[in-house]
Amino acid sequence: MIDIDGLRPLVERLETIEAEMAAAPEPEEYVRLSQEYAELGPVVEKIRQFTTARDELADLASILNDDESDEEMRTLAEQEGYELREKLDSLEQMLRLALIPKDKADDRGVILEVRAGTGGEEAALFAGSLFRMYQRYADLHGWKINIISASESAVGGYREIIAGIEGRGVFARMKFESGVHRVQRVPETESSGRVHTSAATVAVLPEAEDVDVEIEEKDIRIDVFRASGPGGQSVNTTDSAVRITHLPTGLVVSQQDEKSQHKNRAKAMKVLRARLYEQERQRQADERAEDRRGQVGSGDRSERIRTYNFPQSRVTDHRIGLTIHKLDHILAGDGLDEVVEALITEHQTRQLASLEDGNAK
Repeated sequence: MIDIDGLRPLVERLETIEAEMAAAPEPEEYVRLSQEYAELGPVVEKIRQFTTARDELADLASILNDDESDEEMRTLAEQEGYELREKLDSLEQMLRLALIPKDKADDRGVILEVRAGTGGEEAALFAGSLFRMYQRYADLHGWKINIISASESAVGGYREIIAGIEGRGVFARMKFESGVHRVQRVPETESSGRVHTSAATVAVLPEAEDVDVEIEEKDIRIDVFRASGPGGQSVNTTDSAVRITHLPTGLVVSQQDEKSQHKNRAKAMKVLRARLYEQERQRQADERAEDRRGQVGSGDRSERIRTYNFPQSRVTDHRIGLTIHKLDHILAGDGLDEVVEALITEHQTRQLASLEDGNAK
């Protein structure tokens, strides 16, 4: 059973926060305290519920151990004890989940990047299908999605499309989508009816804030050029397109969708900031856990994570061995949560096992 007394410092910290917030601190300090309170509050509530149930069970034990207790009272105590033990087991599991270290980026919006991989135009069409799936998924969750840049293919898909998704808990649900998505289907252009396999890559990067990534002017080179359309023809008469190179890392971001050079630069910086933030997150994660690849996928874009098989209406997530015969619902966005929930549950299970192993050592 969990060492509930060892969690007493968390309760004391929440009580300290409540007292400091009641003292009307400066606005910035109040915001910081509110954030910490929001993180600790649910955990402390579970601790208090567990402690109360544990104490009630101890009181019942004293009744059962009292030789002077009458038979009716002992029967009632036994029944209540059974119910309390079940409640304690449930509370302990909820408390263990609440104690899992939170990913600080979970509540952030994301930069979503979808690119056609192997498979030519069919891969571009599939990239378009994936992006529309995420658009519908965002709408269902009440998130706001806006396209940052897009490179369309000749047949209506996307060679590459980058978008921002804003809302509460976006990264928490979207982060497991990073990787290689494979599709097996008969292309519309295929006359023989043969099933082809193609792929698209998805990257989900948590949006970075100014405090997360400091980009100095001396570390970037900004080139401006005339935006071009399909076939290379010029679509602007001014140098509004922007290419930003981050010199220390070699990362390059180009943006030309807006007619304004200022807007293109702002969008490019937003993407660059997110990529640098994710790079730093990855570096820290690698330092903390060498076996990170074993935890519900590494997020590595070279890793094949899911296959969409049209002939069998089947979607398989290879990281957890999950197969669902609801391809249409998943691509429509309303069935994606079934996959996401399974991935979150598996991730939490592995985190709990890791915590318990660490506590046992």
